[in-house]
Amino acid sequence: MSALRRLVGASLRQRSPARARRLLRLPRRHRAAARVLAVVGPVVVAVGLLPFRSSLGLAGVLFCTLLAVVAVALIGGVGAALTAVVVGFLAGALLFAHPYGSLRPDSPVDVVALIAFVVVGGVIGILVDDLTRLGEEQAALRRVATLVARTAPADEVFAAVTEEAGQLLPVDRTSLSRYESDGTVTVVASWSRDGGHVPVGTRTMLGGKNLSTFVSETSSPARMDSYADSSGALGAAIRETGPHSGVGTPVIVARRLWGVLIAASTSERRLPSDLEARLADFTDIAATAVSNAENRADLAASRARIVATADETRRRIERDLHDGAQQRLVSLALELRAVQAMLPPELGELDGELSRVAEGLTSVLDELRETARGIHPAILAEGGLGPALKTLARRSAVPVELDVRVDARLPERIEVATYYIVSETLTNAAKHAHASIVRVGVEAVDGVVRVSVRDDGAGGADSARGTGLIGLRDRVEALGGAIAVDSPLGAGTSVRIELPTASS
Repeated sequence: MSALRRLVGASLRQRSPARARRLLRLPRRHRAAARVLAVVGPVVVAVGLLPFRSSLGLAGVLFCTLLAVVAVALIGGVGAALTAVVVGFLAGALLFAHPYGSLRPDSPVDVVALIAFVVVGGVIGILVDDLTRLGEEQAALRRVATLVARTAPADEVFAAVTEEAGQLLPVDRTSLSRYESDGTVTVVASWSRDGGHVPVGTRTMLGGKNLSTFVSETSSPARMDSYADSSGALGAAIRETGPHSGVGTPVIVARRLWGVLIAASTSERRLPSDLEARLADFTDIAATAVSNAENRADLAASRARIVATADETRRRIERDLHDGAQQRLVSLALELRAVQAMLPPELGELDGELSRVAEGLTSVLDELRETARGIHPAILAEGGLGPALKTLARRSAVPVELDVRVDARLPERIEVATYYIVSETLTNAAKHAHASIVRVGVEAVDGVVRVSVRDDGAGGADSARGTGLIGLRDRVEALGGAIAVDSPLGAGTSVRIELPTASS
C-alpha cells in the first residue's frame, strides 16, 4: 500500500501539479469525526439502499459507498478512508451479495465487484489524501512566497517558514538557524506546539552529535531517529527541550551553506521517510528570502558608496576651486589694479583697457564662485541646512516660500542630500514646470527628515523624460529613504521625501 501511495503521489506531482494546486483548499482534518463517519457512513448507505437491493445490485451499492469513502478521505485522510472501504466491503458482502447474510458470494460478478471496490476505494483514499496534502503544502508555500515577494523583513519571513512548516508537517517543533563565521550557530526563528523550544537568538558552538553539526559538516540533509545519544553544546541544549527525533535540511544561498531548518518530534513515532524532501521546499524559500535581503543590502550599500563618493568629489572640487583657481584670480585682479594705479595720467587709454580686463576678471571670479556653490555650497558646511536653503531660495528663479524646522545640525550626508533635493526640484520647477511659486518644507522629527516641495506649475513630471527625478530617487534610496511624486498634468508637482537620520 505504501508503494501504491508513493506511485500515486509521484504521478500527481509529475502530471498535474497545476490542477492539484487548484483543486482543493480543504479544512483542517477532524480525526474523530472521520473515524465515526468511516464506520457509520457505509453502513447508512447500505441500509438506506436495502429497499432497492433487487434493482441496484451489489455493484450499484458499492458505487454509492465510494461517495462515503471520498468524504471520509477528505476529512480524515487515507487511514480513515481504508476503514470506510473495509466497512463498505463487509456491508456490501453481507447485505447485497448472494446468498444474503453469508459473507460468501457465489456470483463471479459479485466477487469482481467486491475486489474492484476494495482496489478503487483504496486508490481514491490515497489519491484524495495526497491531493489534500499537496494542496495544503502549496498553500503554505504560497503564503511564505508571498511574503518574500513583498520584500517583507527577513525576521517575518523566517518566522513564517518555521510556523508553516511546523503546522503542515507531522512534527512538533521547527527551528531555523544561521551558521556564523566563528563556528557557532544562531537560532533566528522557531515554532512549537507545546512551547518547548530553543529561544530565538540563542547562539551555541557547533560540535558533537546533533543535526546542526551534521548539516554543517556535509551541507546535506541529516536525520536523527533518537536524541538520546546526542552530544555537544547543541545536543545538551536540545535534549533539555525534550524532542525524540528530528530531521535537518540545509539552507543554501548562492552555493554557500547559510543555515539549517530542523523539524523535530517529541513522540516516539518514526518520522516519514519523505520529510527531508518536504522540508527542503521551505528551505528553498528561506534561501530566496536571504538572497533577496543580501542583494538589497548590497545594492543599498553600493548606492550609498556611490553617493558618498560623488559628494566627496564635489567637496574636493569646490575646495580646489576655492583654494586654487579662485585665489589665483583674486591675486591677478589685485595685481592688475596695482599696475593700473601706477600708470601715469598720459596713458589713459591703457588705463581703460586695464579696467575692462579687471572687470572681466571680476566677472569670471563671480561665475567661478557661483559654479563652486553649485558643486558644493560652502555655507552648508559652515552654517548648516537652514542658512544654505535660505541662500538657495534667494537665488531661485522662482519665488520660494521656505519653512525649515530643524533645530540642530543633522548628519552631513542628510544635509547634503536635502540641499541637493531642494536644489534639483527648484531647478525643475523653473525649467520644466514654469511655476509661479514653490513651497518648500523641511522638518526633522523622531529620527526622520521630511522634505516636501510643491509647485503650481504644469505638472506631468516623468522621470523617464530626464527631469532629474531618477537622480533624486537614487540619492534618497541610497540613504534608506522613500520618495513619492505626485504630478498630475496641469495641476503642479508635489515631491515628498523621508530620510532616516539614524542610517547615516
